[in-house]
Amino acid sequence: MTENTKITLSAKELELVCNTGWILTKHEIIQKVYQLFGTVLPNIESILKTEQQNLPEDIFINPAKISKGENYHQLPYVMLDYPRYFTKEASIAIRTFFWWGNFFSVTLQLSGKHKNEVIPRLLNNFNYLQQNNFWLCVNESEWEHHFDASNFKLVKELTKEEFTTILLREPFIKMAKKISLQQWQDAPAFITQSFEEMIRLLKKY
Repeated sequence: MTENTKITLSAKELELVCNTGWILTKHEIIQKVYQLFGTVLPNIESILKTEQQNLPEDIFINPAKISKGENYHQLPYVMLDYPRYFTKEASIAIRTFFWWGNFFSVTLQLSGKHKNEVIPRLLNNFNYLQQNNFWLCVNESEWEHHFDASNFKLVKELTKEEFTTILLREPFIKMAKKISLQQWQDAPAFITQSFEEMIRLLKKY
């Protein structure tokens, strides 16, 4: 009979497992992210209400949703989805994302008819996207949120030909902006402004 493997903790792990303070602080921070997203939601709703006549009807089908998880690449996250319309045929969504240890981001995600409608607007706004720190998803998967080179590239680092090729290559488009968590105090203004910029790209007129 083989002896069971002995599971041991490092000194740092033992210190953490005996300390409740850090995990309680983590819960408090996640709650504050919820509060932050709740604070910016009226701003988002106001922007949508103002532009309602110029936006696709699908945007207004589902209410806003804030949710959280513990394991996006092994780290906690909180996300605000609004608008959030997902079907097999088409999707239109703006996701505000907090990822522990990394960033806040705002991402416009489109597929189907909504992707096709927005491509001409993105091409017409190519210079604007380059000058205002927009990122374009280059991944084959639309469900990754990190900003590694395998997932997002800055539009200002792409030629218009490269930008066009990526827009047409996949069945979806994702445009994003981000700030670091060190800019926590700027997050509400960043989220509101980024949301307004995403909505501007969706406007029919």
